[in-house]
Amino acid sequence: MSSRLHIRPYGIRIPDHIFVSLHLFCIATPHSPQLLHGSNFDNDNPSQKGMGIMSGSGLWQQLFSRQHKNKKPVQAPLPEQIDAIRQRAERGHHLDQVLWGKVLLNSAYVPPDHPQALVWFTMAANAGYGPAHNMLGRCHHFGWGCKKDLQQAARHYETAASLGDEWGRYNLGILTMRGLGIPRDMKKALGLFTTAAHNGHAKSMNLLARFLEEGWETPQDKEAALVWYRKSAEGGDYRGCHNYATALADAGRVEDALHWWRQALPDATSDILLAMDRALTSLGKAADPTLHAALQERLKALPPQAQSASGTA
Repeated sequence: MSSRLHIRPYGIRIPDHIFVSLHLFCIATPHSPQLLHGSNFDNDNPSQKGMGIMSGSGLWQQLFSRQHKNKKPVQAPLPEQIDAIRQRAERGHHLDQVLWGKVLLNSAYVPPDHPQALVWFTMAANAGYGPAHNMLGRCHHFGWGCKKDLQQAARHYETAASLGDEWGRYNLGILTMRGLGIPRDMKKALGLFTTAAHNGHAKSMNLLARFLEEGWETPQDKEAALVWYRKSAEGGDYRGCHNYATALADAGRVEDALHWWRQALPDATSDILLAMDRALTSLGKAADPTLHAALQERLKALPPQAQSASGTA
């Protein structure tokens, strides 16, 4: 079994071996680890069932009554670190409520339960915890445990950003850049990505670099773009790795480029894999045969529709 939680929604992917340190870390967070009852946050859209913020007591009632009504066969015991997160979530620790919600969204340890994940995210959001609002945004963005609603997603992302969550700021930037659920506003998107990039968010660094490279809503500056692509790559974003590698290859630094393509390969999505394939093919004999073979294996594993997909890097 993989040592990593299978969680991919532009958020935290936490290896098992650091769960214990996270468990200890949240004791010292400024967010009080008390149970939440009746937190008075404005309901974003009270007319839509399941779309807004519920009171703390109502959440606990919904959570445990649902568990009682839907008894399932006993599952295998959870790994110690994962069960510690569940227990701390039940005691009201906001970080662990978000982490446990992510386990319920998609992990190797429990069957997916998106409505329950939504409940846990809502509990932490009631306490004003930014990452929880980001995950509520993701739920409404993709219809996980609720009806898909991009406007509601944007509201939660904006709340997350206002609370200092850089994933929320990035996700709001994506909706703003593409005009999804809210008016398209490239200048506002640039501002969001710039702030998140300066706060250390690797995916936002990649998009700030793209704006600089293309001259979108800012003077074109390819040297500055290269700097931000490098920072994004060093921060672990596979798109940043690919874009930095592409720039290095164009500059004749093929060995350096191959290094960053190797870093991009494990997590890259279909559009980046296809772009990498084109780039490595164009290098001819200068390409690394082992890397190219590994890339071909990943491409073969893609569904047919993804093998011809394209996207914005």
